[in-house]
Amino acid sequence: MLVISDGAKGLIAAIEQIFPAALRQRCLIHRLRNVLAKTPAGMQVEIRDGYWAVFDTEDLTTEPGPHLVELIDHRLSKFIDRYRPTYPAAMKILKTDREGLTAYLRFPAEHHQRIRHSNFIERTFGEARRRAKVIGRFPGETSCVSIVWAVLDRASRGWRGLTMTPAGLRLLQDLRCSLLQPPRRLQPRHSTSFHPVDQPETVTATA
Repeated sequence: MLVISDGAKGLIAAIEQIFPAALRQRCLIHRLRNVLAKTPAGMQVEIRDGYWAVFDTEDLTTEPGPHLVELIDHRLSKFIDRYRPTYPAAMKILKTDREGLTAYLRFPAEHHQRIRHSNFIERTFGEARRRAKVIGRFPGETSCVSIVWAVLDRASRGWRGLTMTPAGLRLLQDLRCSLLQPPRRLQPRHSTSFHPVDQPETVTATA
């Protein structure tokens, strides 16, 4: 139902092909780095704090779903409008793939801090790179896969599962139905009008 990614075009294309019905969340941390790269050093703290304030929902009573997405998107519009005259390049980045910044808000609130960025897997990438660096060159594909598997296996021992509450489970079930099993449009059992031209001129019946 949800895939979290950075802005790599090849990765996004693969997600759209393999999981066409899933929502895609753009990693908020990667997006902030992109924005700060276009912001003067003296303003980076202000922009950073304002950026995270946009996505802060602790003071809101709105339940996760389309209404919360709309509210946060409105905040984002105000943030962009405020800084666009001074930092147009930075704010242009926020307008790109904008829908991906709020996809996580449709999921249970207790999951938001874990699913709005890709740090969960980024740490394992760093650990795999650290171990591969001392090897220099792998003798084959199997050895490469083995070390990646070993890193993931060790890291998984410290992973904590997402909290599941009755309300959260209901929300996930509703979201699953809307994304993966959307209701079909009902068709009338009998046509309201008769068009002879649509009927075959000859009908052959066999026993």
